[in-house]
Amino acid sequence: MVSANTNTGASSGIGAETARVLALRGAHVIMGVRNMGAGEEVKEAIANEVPAAKIDVMELDLSSIASVRKFALDFASLGIPLNLLIYSSARAYGQSKLANILHANELARRLKEDGAEITANSLHPGAITTNLYRSNSLIMGLVNKLGKYVLKNVQQGAATTCYVALHPQVKGISGEYFADNNLAKASSQATDVELARKLWDFSATLVKK
Repeated sequence: MVSANTNTGASSGIGAETARVLALRGAHVIMGVRNMGAGEEVKEAIANEVPAAKIDVMELDLSSIASVRKFALDFASLGIPLNLLIYSSARAYGQSKLANILHANELARRLKEDGAEITANSLHPGAITTNLYRSNSLIMGLVNKLGKYVLKNVQQGAATTCYVALHPQVKGISGEYFADNNLAKASSQATDVELARKLWDFSATLVKK
């Protein structure tokens, strides 16, 4: 049985599907969500499908350092081990995804340097039919009409996340980038070691404020 797994952005789309798959695998899933109502709905839907599922919904707004700190304290108070941390939120999509890859690479480097048996990887789920563009009716219209021909559905989109999180073949692999359930090559900017260090230092400064 997999112990606690914290999954951010779990109230919809890939995050919700990832939570469902983890629950099916016997994991104790902690869903970090901004919208508690939506999170509870996802929890209920998973529980209906997997009666034995162990899921907790906790409030987490990643745009607020105060919220992140409260979430960390609340999780620590549960007294359970953390085996997986899956970040699956989407904000300013292109920039946030680049930052995710850089952060994962730098985290992997630091963990290896410290001799910690912890891995950190990043991935691209592919182009997916989610509600990411719900605020733009024109784009949503195109997605609804053409998406089924060129885009992945949510289950297909969550596949790589679940593969990296759960597959035995990925055990021990760190600092890598995945796509379509395989190792992939990230852009030159995403693999820029110096840029990753600068982002880490900048993030650390923001957190300390």
